[in-house]
Amino acid sequence: MTATNTSPNPRSGLRPFRTAVLRGLGVLLPPLLTIAILLWIGGTIQNYIFEPIAIGVQNIVVRFIQDVRQPEDAPEGEPYRRLADGTCVPQKIYDVVEKGRGEEPMPRTGPHVYRAYLRLTYLRPAVMIPLFLCGFVLILYLLGKLIAAGVGRFSVGLVERGIARVPFVRSVYSAVKQVSSFLLNERQMDVSRVVAVEYPRKGVWTLGLVTGEGMPAIEGIVGDECISVMICTSPMPMAGFTINIRRSEVVDLNITFDQAIQFIVSCGVVVPGRKDLGLPHPGHQALRPTTKDRPPEPPAQGQ
Repeated sequence: MTATNTSPNPRSGLRPFRTAVLRGLGVLLPPLLTIAILLWIGGTIQNYIFEPIAIGVQNIVVRFIQDVRQPEDAPEGEPYRRLADGTCVPQKIYDVVEKGRGEEPMPRTGPHVYRAYLRLTYLRPAVMIPLFLCGFVLILYLLGKLIAAGVGRFSVGLVERGIARVPFVRSVYSAVKQVSSFLLNERQMDVSRVVAVEYPRKGVWTLGLVTGEGMPAIEGIVGDECISVMICTSPMPMAGFTINIRRSEVVDLNITFDQAIQFIVSCGVVVPGRKDLGLPHPGHQALRPTTKDRPPEPPAQGQ
């Protein structure tokens, strides 16, 4: 008589806990990643655009409004405060900086006192960021209108010709310009932008983005018209690679660029054209073993 092992499996006891943790992670991960990406974009704009502009504005304004004097030049009857470098600034400017500096040390020179004064009064982020965004959008609008009217094309052409003479920079600028033109251009291309390609083998279909015509050298070798297709990889579409393929070997898909990106980023969870977007494909149920698919149980001993 064979003894049966009835001791509980420790892994089966942890399975509900692991399933619940994974479900919770699936709920929290998308908003957390979205917030992280937005914070990264905001930090990049803050460090490389907003702060240099704010510093430039400070330096320009300080040159016009600063009132830094030597002690002997300070006018009588007006309160001035002497700084660590021996110069004097108006007492009211000094008081504003001293009150708002927090734990930072007091500036030692007159120009630094005025820069801190501007940051605390006129160049606060709550004021500057909305003004900066409005001004940036206005500049983009005016620039687009000028280029559309043909007035700004001459200036843009001069700048681009100057960049084209700088080694290495021209290569980077050219590639970035082509990518940005592809993403922001409103003109329709000759073929569908989203296609399906049999890759990496026959019978396996991969989404791709048509980026342009094929290389003439490759077309001369294969003897057929080719197109350039960017094969996007999940979950980062822009981390893919570009191939040249015969135009006759791609299948045009009736989906938008956004739908293709959602499908790639979600690793196939969000399927374009389905009403139950975000839910598993109904065909996944067929992967579960049914009673018909299970092997027959061996007959009991003694029968």
